Amino acid sequence: MSVGFIRSNVARKVISVVCLLTFPAVAQQANTGLTMQATPVAGQQPSAPTANDSQQTATPATNGSQQSATPAPGAGQQPSAPVSSAPEPKNLPRPTGEDYSKPTSLLPNPFARYIPRDVPPPSFTNAPKIEQLIQNGKLMLSLNDAIAIALADNLDIAVQRYNLPIADTDILRTKAGQSFLGINSGVVQNTPGGGVGGVGAGVTGAGVGGTTAGAGGAGGGAGGFVGNTSGAGPQPDSFDPVLSGTLSFERAIFPLSNSVTAGTSVLNQNTTTGDLSYFQGFSPGTALTVGFNNSRFTSNSPRSSTNPNLQSNFRAQVRQHLLQGFGPSLNTRLIRQARNNKKITEEGFRQQVIVTVSQIQNIYWDLVNAYEDFKVKERSLSLAQKTLSDNQKQVEIGTLAPLDVVRAQSSVATADQDLIISRTNLQLQQLVIKNALTRSLSGNSPLVQADVIPTDTIQIPDQENLPPVDDLIQQALANRPDYSQQKINLKNSQINIKGTNNGLLPVIDLVGFYGASSIAGVQNPLGTCGIPATPGCIPPGSIPTTGFGDAFSNLFNSSAPDKGVAINIQIPLGNRAAQATQIRSRLEFRQSQLALKSLENQIAFTVRNDAFTVEQNRARVAAAQKAKELSAQTLDAEQKKYNLGASTYLAVLQDERDLAASESALVAAMTNYAKSKVLLDRDTAQTLDRNNIKLDEAVTGQIHTEPNVPGIMPNKTALQETTTPAQQPPK
Repeated sequence: MSVGFIRSNVARKVISVVCLLTFPAVAQQANTGLTMQATPVAGQQPSAPTANDSQQTATPATNGSQQSATPAPGAGQQPSAPVSSAPEPKNLPRPTGEDYSKPTSLLPNPFARYIPRDVPPPSFTNAPKIEQLIQNGKLMLSLNDAIAIALADNLDIAVQRYNLPIADTDILRTKAGQSFLGINSGVVQNTPGGGVGGVGAGVTGAGVGGTTAGAGGAGGGAGGFVGNTSGAGPQPDSFDPVLSGTLSFERAIFPLSNSVTAGTSVLNQNTTTGDLSYFQGFSPGTALTVGFNNSRFTSNSPRSSTNPNLQSNFRAQVRQHLLQGFGPSLNTRLIRQARNNKKITEEGFRQQVIVTVSQIQNIYWDLVNAYEDFKVKERSLSLAQKTLSDNQKQVEIGTLAPLDVVRAQSSVATADQDLIISRTNLQLQQLVIKNALTRSLSGNSPLVQADVIPTDTIQIPDQENLPPVDDLIQQALANRPDYSQQKINLKNSQINIKGTNNGLLPVIDLVGFYGASSIAGVQNPLGTCGIPATPGCIPPGSIPTTGFGDAFSNLFNSSAPDKGVAINIQIPLGNRAAQATQIRSRLEFRQSQLALKSLENQIAFTVRNDAFTVEQNRARVAAAQKAKELSAQTLDAEQKKYNLGASTYLAVLQDERDLAASESALVAAMTNYAKSKVLLDRDTAQTLDRNNIKLDEAVTGQIHTEPNVPGIMPNKTALQETTTPAQQPPK
């Protein structure tokens, strides 16, 4: 309802009554928002603390134990879940070079804000570095080079880069008073390999965690989407000024049933209207509206005093929310949430770089595994062929039965089959790493036919010097991007609660306005007295001639003021929608608190499992090395006995197979050990620091700092590949 008061003491009385009535409601709402603690009824569970519980801090658990918290007043109440502080914002460069969180400058082109802004198209060409590594038709690739090329050209990282400027656009929207649209900050994994997309293998001994979405869209809301209370509550007015104008011309002819009122039976009227209005909202919940209206009328009616007739009026109105929508903190909450979302996006990009670099490392070690396995199969085939040749010579001189030659031929065929399988697997891994390091593989590119030779191999330390597991868990909690994202989401949930709490209040607005009106024109010649004078006519010169300038100046001389105040009140009697939104925001906050604690436990479990996996795989490497040494010595001894006639070919054949199996087992054990170290670095968020990767360079894709992966050494066998011709793929 709206009541206008002009120069009356009634206004002050009504405002006083409204304030007295609404003050208890405000106090009750504030008290509810602060504590919401009540003495539990016997047999009932006490209520949980609210989102505004003071002094909530996160103490990361190192051994999975419960975190301590100061209990709220009231016996038997549950302690509040921790609310961790969000990380400081990163000073990252902008991928596109433009700051989309700021509007286009008015200078030098004041109309630039109304012209679409273009975004440069993405590049689909590869960086020249990868082709510079080709020697004699072979791509001699080190792990450091693979990571550097991936940081610049991997498509998953390139897709993720666009989320950073997209987050800036949400900040710009909220600065204008609009709601944010949100950003997809999840990890992009469209690159197969390294255990992703069914290509490559995971780490032996590593577990999995996490949850998945419900099947078939279970739990979906309207339109199949599950919404939340992000941005819920009273929406602020537009912080961007809005200037509106109307210019209209109208000619109308009205046949009249009598000529008494207008002085004519057919009224001809021309109307020109020129209106201008200005609106702007402000963070305290204030809105300013200024209207300036003008019109010009001409007609054939002699009853009008002036013809043409000019009318002007203006009104400046200020509206202030008193309950719902009141306060700068409330009306700027969307800006704070958009900036928090930008932090989430930055953490998401860091997570993307960590995951992609880890994937590239796993793909590289899969390539090393395939390459070393191919070499093992080559040696096995060569040994089988040598044995066949020796057996054939012995059969020729009559010292060996022909059946042993048949056995040797079968062994050669089996070794040749294993070599073909190993070669095709190597070619697949070469294709996988090419795909991961390039944006396009055109048919005329030398990369398509080039064999990829991994020039690095894993260096097994004499002793594994891992930090204590508790220290690793602390590193993970301090550096994991997903943990930081969850903490920022928790802060956004607290902001949502503030908005939905305010949305419960009724709407009470105080409105004040001031305006004026004026008229001008020329005395109507159709109504001026002539000779002879007609009844009701106006004597000549009775109305002075005035124009628009006179009408405009009269608006500000208080000759015809229009001023007053008003109170607008809107009270939803059921208020069910606001209640549902408010309680849902608190439920979502409690759910986020549990999700944060669950993530802490998952991180602790995962890091411990990773440390166990490293130790296990280190032991497997040591055992595989000893097994290989034993197999080599056993085969050498058995061959000597065979040459002396003290052994059989079957024993030699078995020892050859044992040696090939032990060599393959050693290659697999070393690969799993390398992958377990990669996994530990990923899960403790040490990938970037340990490998000397600069996040700001990854943002722009301009890599100037060479990555430096520890624990690797040059593969001397692979470095000799430049002198041999490249392998041709099977036709």
